[in-house]
Amino acid sequence: MSKVVNHLSLTKIAITLVVTAIAIRLFTLGFFPLMDTTEARYGEMARIMAETGNWITPMFDYNVPFWGKPPLFTWMSAAGISIFGLNEFAVRIPHLLTGGLILSIVGLLAYNILPSRLSSERKQEAWLATAILATTATFIVVTGAVMTDTALTLGVTLSMAAFWLNYKNKSALWGHLFFIGLTIGMLAKGPLALVLIGISLFIWALFNKTWMTMFRSLPWKTGIPLFLATSLPWYIIAEYSTPGFLNYFIVGEHIKRFLVSGWQGDLYGTAHKEMKGTIWVFAIISALPWTPIFIYQWVKSLQITIKTKRETRIQQEEDDTIELNYTSFLWAWLLAPLLLFTFSGNILSSYVMPCLPAFALLMVTYQRNNPLSSKVYKTGFIAPVLILIIAILLRTEVTSKQSEKGLMQAWSEQAQNSELIYIDKRPFSAQFYSRGFAVERKIKLEVAVQDITKDTYFVTRRSNETEFLIKSLPQCKLIKEAKKRVLLFCTAR
Repeated sequence: MSKVVNHLSLTKIAITLVVTAIAIRLFTLGFFPLMDTTEARYGEMARIMAETGNWITPMFDYNVPFWGKPPLFTWMSAAGISIFGLNEFAVRIPHLLTGGLILSIVGLLAYNILPSRLSSERKQEAWLATAILATTATFIVVTGAVMTDTALTLGVTLSMAAFWLNYKNKSALWGHLFFIGLTIGMLAKGPLALVLIGISLFIWALFNKTWMTMFRSLPWKTGIPLFLATSLPWYIIAEYSTPGFLNYFIVGEHIKRFLVSGWQGDLYGTAHKEMKGTIWVFAIISALPWTPIFIYQWVKSLQITIKTKRETRIQQEEDDTIELNYTSFLWAWLLAPLLLFTFSGNILSSYVMPCLPAFALLMVTYQRNNPLSSKVYKTGFIAPVLILIIAILLRTEVTSKQSEKGLMQAWSEQAQNSELIYIDKRPFSAQFYSRGFAVERKIKLEVAVQDITKDTYFVTRRSNETEFLIKSLPQCKLIKEAKKRVLLFCTAR
């Protein structure tokens, strides 16, 4: 087996990487529960949407609108629930399929960059770009998770790839797909998508002095109406359904969230307080295991460029010119989110995801100019193997990440129209796995037990005093213990 692997061509290694990454991610979709807080929170919103049939406004809880994000991520998971039922696979599979679309676009762009090259070489580069992207740490983790970033990355990737293919080939189809990408971004994460794409194209045009050519290449007269017709209706209906949405979402989420460190206006949680510039650290980690190879190839590329300039001043061939512009285009795409979030403290590592397709395409460009042994790219197998290990750890509750699935399964097996009360805090996974039945009470357990008028289940934090507390409540008995909480059943007196 090892001999077969050692003699694989670079194309076959890349295909194996893609298949392995997708297969393991597909297998692990339903292997571990939704973890608090982010994925369980978004999963619960999708569950409420599928249950209530309110496909306009995502709901933070019953009758509590969620204004923090547009609905695309909720539509995706709610559609999954409608098709496959309420389970982890159902809420995650639409996001994995979206990741598959991103990989396809990246492969298509890599294949079409230099039409003059041999078909086999173009296929190799397409598969290599796809393989590198599929096995970067953040992409393989976030794709298939219930989050907003995969849909945003699809919008950015489609717009950027469509822009380049239209710019080089004068294609009306790709020109209009650029605007469809903007719409996907607007429905995934709002105007942030326009800002990311705008910064990328601004940087690229600035360094290449292609302002007018860039501007004239896009079909503005038909593209803008297409964009408005496909993106604006939801915003108008959402504001009409829950007045105040636009002010909170545009001013709060798009200005104060990123510029005000520790912003206190967040209606749905606590703002993150990372040190300014942390986005660059996130980028280095997100691109693993490829980061060291990328840095090596980038340095070699600079050395080759400097050496070439010293030795000759002969005019570049057409392919070289295309590749030079293309490389700067990818760098502009890569740097846009990093520059935007450099001075922001309220960030997550997943904010790097929209630039990872450019990262993968740049690695392929450097491989073309400075070929490395195909053995180097076996490094990519690290990512899917680690994902499998992490999935096993999450399923066995070895990690610090928590889910209420175990307690809720014990409750659902015994509950007979009894109330379910979480003392002090109700995690989102409790809402999801109890199908919205769990309620939260900020009251001490011993006081809450005295007030019940019918048999009730309680969930409270596990501590050294819990055992003594339960013994002091004769009408209560312990049903199940989890790592952080315990489930009790208390009869009414």
